[in-house]
Amino acid sequence: MVKRIDIKDHIVQTASALFYRNGYNSTGINEIIKESGIAKATLYNHFKSKEELCISYLKYMNENFLNKIRDYCYSNTKTKSRILLIFDFLEEFFNDKEFNGCWCIKTMAELPKNDRKVKIEIQKQKKQLIDFIDDLSKENFKGKASKYRDSKTRQIYLLYESAVSESHLHQKIWPIKEAKNICAQII
Repeated sequence: MVKRIDIKDHIVQTASALFYRNGYNSTGINEIIKESGIAKATLYNHFKSKEELCISYLKYMNENFLNKIRDYCYSNTKTKSRILLIFDFLEEFFNDKEFNGCWCIKTMAELPKNDRKVKIEIQKQKKQLIDFIDDLSKENFKGKASKYRDSKTRQIYLLYESAVSESHLHQKIWPIKEAKNICAQII
């Protein structure tokens, strides 16, 4: 027998794959139930609503993403060039057959403007990415005022986010390469 926590994780993983591939609004609860191989009551024992499942999806995707990008970037011993590795990581992510852009932005675009819970979760996740970029760039801006470093971190974040969106839009790698070139000039 599968443990309750395993079932919940299984539901989240199944829903995550469907939401990311097909979109939040285009993925129905019945499709998640069918793909998960569970009963409707099982899904609702773990999640009160599709919105609650969406937040679990966002958390699942973000946790996996942050773990992978951290491992990738911190595997480089040259601390001053670590910040550029976010673009190398993105290039590998782009080349993965499952790449479908940013799950946060895609989800945000599908939700009503007044959906505060999901919006807050997405903002939290984007703040975590900014914090990660800031941590990577500390070596590049050592001795600079924190206001200066904060500005550079936000610029790099915007380059990264733009590279994700534009590479997905154009289905080409050039936005990632160009963002990396601009980042190299910034640092």
